[in-house]
Amino acid sequence: MTSIFLPPSTQKIDSDITQSVGVEMSVLRLDLMHPWVNGNKWYKLKYNLLEAKERNFTTLLTFGGAYSNHIFATAAAGKLFGLNTIGVIRGEETSPLNSTLSFAVQQGMQLVYLDRKTYRQRNTTELQTELRERFGEVFIIPEGGSNLNGVRGCMEILAQAEDFDVVCVACGTGTTFAGIVLSLSQQKRAIAFPILKNGAFLKQEIETLLQNYLSADLPVPTKSSCAWELVCDYHFGGYAKVNDELLKFSQQFQQMHGVTLDYVYTAKMFYGVMDLLKQGFFRKGDRILLIHTGGLQGNVGIKEKLIKA
Repeated sequence: MTSIFLPPSTQKIDSDITQSVGVEMSVLRLDLMHPWVNGNKWYKLKYNLLEAKERNFTTLLTFGGAYSNHIFATAAAGKLFGLNTIGVIRGEETSPLNSTLSFAVQQGMQLVYLDRKTYRQRNTTELQTELRERFGEVFIIPEGGSNLNGVRGCMEILAQAEDFDVVCVACGTGTTFAGIVLSLSQQKRAIAFPILKNGAFLKQEIETLLQNYLSADLPVPTKSSCAWELVCDYHFGGYAKVNDELLKFSQQFQQMHGVTLDYVYTAKMFYGVMDLLKQGFFRKGDRILLIHTGGLQGNVGIKEKLIKA
């Protein structure tokens, strides 16, 4: 299953600020693994796809917003691995389709729209039963791939990374971060940057994911997980919110280092890390690894929204 994916590469980032504070910084380029199914989305889908295949399901059903990286990746993965896909989309149908949903349809995904009130029930037994009655025996993947299969896949993200002391990642549901925490030894340190406003609630979400995973009969690579924390000050107003400062930072970072950042997730985390370096947050000699979680297709959606505004 993994033969079509490139192994993630690590790119060194040299800048005046890293040199002045005495740290080493690198980026784990998950965005380069595959044109469509890349970043943390592949890791969160991997074991869901395997389970669906093993249980002889022919159709995946999942949930997401109109610009969802997860919908985009699931549609592409379904086509790659011979599975039908259904995307349950939050909100009303609009015409013409935006770039994300247009791509999903091109990959063969059937789109279904739910009003926002109904969509909030997506994880309930009642709504999922209704969906199964409507579409038959479908393998349901939660929004964003946020389940224990997703955690298990994300435990593999750092398998080929160079050695480091601190790992930083943007955080939406906490699934990716939980997998990373479980994969690291006590000597390491992990920092999540929530991209949601008032993201401190994710601490409990992550703790629950860790507890649920450890209580399940699933592989665990380390006997004890690393120290971890959340830095909640770099959400730029909330999910998919951007401003000129963030856009300018992303443009300058791309020009200086040849790394394109997605505005919803990685740009906010990279901005936060650079700002924390200036504040002396990291220790001299730290080797810092920033995880690029892909999702560049979402930039098109942000630009479409900015044009409409």
